[in-house]
Amino acid sequence: MLGFKAVRRREPLAWGTLPVFLAALTLCLAVSELLLVSQGKPLFSGLFLLWDGGFAHFYSLEDTIIKGMPIFLCSLGVAVSFRMQIWNIGAEGQFAMGAIGATWAALTFPGLPSWALIPLMMLCAAVTGGIWALGPAILRVRYGVNEIIVTLMGNYIAILVLDYLVYGPWKDPVSFGFPMTEQFSPAATIGTIPGTRIHWGIAICIAVSVVLWVFLRRTRLGYELKASGEGVKPALYAHMPYAGLVMLVMALCGILAGWAGCLEASATVGRLQPSMMVGYGYTAVVVAWLARLRISSIAFYSFLLAGLRVGVENLQLELQVPAAFGGILEGALLLTVLAGQFFERYRIVPNKRGNGA
Repeated sequence: MLGFKAVRRREPLAWGTLPVFLAALTLCLAVSELLLVSQGKPLFSGLFLLWDGGFAHFYSLEDTIIKGMPIFLCSLGVAVSFRMQIWNIGAEGQFAMGAIGATWAALTFPGLPSWALIPLMMLCAAVTGGIWALGPAILRVRYGVNEIIVTLMGNYIAILVLDYLVYGPWKDPVSFGFPMTEQFSPAATIGTIPGTRIHWGIAICIAVSVVLWVFLRRTRLGYELKASGEGVKPALYAHMPYAGLVMLVMALCGILAGWAGCLEASATVGRLQPSMMVGYGYTAVVVAWLARLRISSIAFYSFLLAGLRVGVENLQLELQVPAAFGGILEGALLLTVLAGQFFERYRIVPNKRGNGA
């Protein structure tokens, strides 16, 4: 019986990246449309509403960019840790802790001017997010504890801490029973670009991406970080500070995710509330893998997945699609793109021996 086997290509397909992505995206959308049709929705209505809600108009593009900024920052942090093969799945919890730190500063010092309060909020978000990420890093370095499990569990703890604060000591006394803090003062709110709803957090995203690119490409520490991703033993053999690098990448991820939480609390919501936790940290893992950890590609995929999120919200309003459809769409896109990327580096050939080896 004739079998098949995967053979690694000598060189990756030079022309393969764009066609593979387009084919994967088409397949993902086709599967999603079939799911909608199976629920009795009109043919192609889902695709139209998805496009119309996320990309077709300036208003929808503004929503996409606003949602894309926290995804982008979280994805940058996740990508940095993944470069060292440190599987940090805790960006969601670090996002929550960053929002908590920023809120503490906003509620404690409401009388400060904006030029002092917003940097203080960013600093507090960086401290709380970074410290939250350092816990799993210490356990990994000191005791060899699996960082996937610890960071994933940390997400639930951080969200419960947020819930405790907004249901308890930080609850707005005039919120009519709804769990939320007081509205931030104008000085604690990041403003918007004139004539748009896009806030100035986009400047922070651009600056962070440039600094991170320079750090990874033009500094010795960035080179060591990338080289240490080949494994612990090669790093130690080359006298690289592996334990310190693990702590560094985890702290960087926590800081970036914390800043994402600060932007969401200050610029988008204007207060701390549980509805902020919509899974940006988990989406960041998908974005990092789709982008192959490249900063420029992370920007593109953050925008794409943010647009799909906005489009799914449009589907929910117009077609009463379940909220879980957005997760299905993200998962399908990840699987189809990763499967397509496999064929960029491997080809399937007949196995003449027929044993499938």
